[in-house]
Amino acid sequence: LLVGCGEEMTPTQAVRDYLEGYVTLDDNVINQLNEYVKENDSMTDSQKDSYKEILRMQYSSLAYDIKNEKIEDNVAYVTVKIDVKDLYKIQKEANEYYELNKSEFNDEDGVYDIALFIDYQLDKMKAAVDTVSYELELKVVKTDGDWDVTQLSNSDLEKIHGIYNYEK
Repeated sequence: LLVGCGEEMTPTQAVRDYLEGYVTLDDNVINQLNEYVKENDSMTDSQKDSYKEILRMQYSSLAYDIKNEKIEDNVAYVTVKIDVKDLYKIQKEANEYYELNKSEFNDEDGVYDIALFIDYQLDKMKAAVDTVSYELELKVVKTDGDWDVTQLSNSDLEKIHGIYNYEK
């Protein structure tokens, strides 16, 4: 978005820009994604690549609707409804399947192989079609004349990733 001379960006515009960073897979979002996936010690490099692709698809299909903006001095709260693929449901169903079919995830020696289960889970996540809606309240702070979205909570990030446990 281009802001004309003398026009000040609003908290709503800051949130829109922030979310568009996910939709357009900007460099900042991709760098955060790479760091997030890199920390997962239970995945092979190939599985990490698959998971990054799943999250890139998740981000680029993110739909959002800004509902409300409340400003008090240099702090604003912007309420947003987002729609994402329901990867939590996929993970839950994969875990339920595992409980009923544990032997399918054993290696040739009959020992549980987490890589087999992760491959199964990732394949299911790639095929996800169901979506879920969440409401986020993003905090936006004005510093030196600019509105910036503050660091999201883990639960808000889980919502954007589609893995938030909405049953708890």
